[in-house]
Amino acid sequence: MGLDSKRWFSEPFADEGIAFSLEVTDKLHEEHTPFQTIQVYETTRWGRLMVIDGCVMLTSRDNFTYHEMMAHPVLFTHPDPRNVVIIGGGDCGMLQEVLKHPEVERCTQVDIDAGVTRAAERFFPELCRANDDPRAELRFENGLEYIKGLPAGSVDVLIVDSTDPVGPAEGLFGEAFLRDVHRALRNDGLMVQQSESPILHLDTLLRDLHTALRGAGFARVVTLQYPVCSYPSGWWSATMAGKGADLTRFRECDARDKPFATRYYNADIHRGALAVPEFCRELLTDQ
Repeated sequence: MGLDSKRWFSEPFADEGIAFSLEVTDKLHEEHTPFQTIQVYETTRWGRLMVIDGCVMLTSRDNFTYHEMMAHPVLFTHPDPRNVVIIGGGDCGMLQEVLKHPEVERCTQVDIDAGVTRAAERFFPELCRANDDPRAELRFENGLEYIKGLPAGSVDVLIVDSTDPVGPAEGLFGEAFLRDVHRALRNDGLMVQQSESPILHLDTLLRDLHTALRGAGFARVVTLQYPVCSYPSGWWSATMAGKGADLTRFRECDARDKPFATRYYNADIHRGALAVPEFCRELLTDQ
C-alpha cells in the first residue's frame, strides 16, 4: 500500500482481486497515534484524501454520499430525533450533517482518536463547520465504554460511523456492543451502522451484523444501499435497526421539504436506497 513510482496511492483488496487507486501530488500529513496511522494526500482530481492504516477513509470529492446517507435516512425515519450520539466519526462530517436538523438538541461525537479530528480540522475544514455548534460535544474516548455508561432509554438516534471492523473498530460490530446500544435507545430509538459493500461483504459482515442485531434484541433491521466511489467496489451500505417501528416508512414530507441543502440525499433517494437487489433478498430477510 502507498505511493508507487508513478505517484499513485493504491489500496488493494487481495481476497477480491481488485484495487482502488488515486493519483496524488503530495503527502500533506502522516501521524502515528496510539491507535492507528493517519495520512493525508493531495490528489490530482479527488481533492484531499485521508487514509487510516492504509485504507481510504474519505476524499474531498465523494465523502458527501457517505455522510448524507448515514445521517439523513435514520434522522428522517425517527419521529422526533433530539438526542443523537455518533460513535466514531472523527472527521466530523457526520456531526455536520446531523446538526443540519433543527430539531436535534444535542449531538455527542465519541471517537477514540483525537488525531483524526485534528487532521480533519486542518485538512478538511469544510467537514468541521459544526464543531463549535453549541449543540455539539466532542469526546475522545472508547465508544464501547461510553455506551455502557449511558442511562437506559436516553438516546433517540445512535450512528456508528466506524472504520472497517478491525483494530479499534472491531468491537463495534459485536453483539455485546449492540446490546448496550439497544439498552441506551428509547423505545422509538434507532441506530444505524456502516456495513461495508453488499457485493463484497454480503455473506460475511452483512450477514453477521444482521444476526448480531437480532441477537441484541432489535426487532426490525433494514440495509440501505448507495454509492461511495472511493470505497471498496464503489457500492456501500448502512444498516438501520429499531425496536419495532417499520423502518421502510419515514417522514417523507419533511424529507422533501428539508430546510437545508444536500448534494445527494433527497426523499426519492431515501426510498430508492431501501430497494433490495435480488441477490440480497435471501439473506436480508427483513426486507
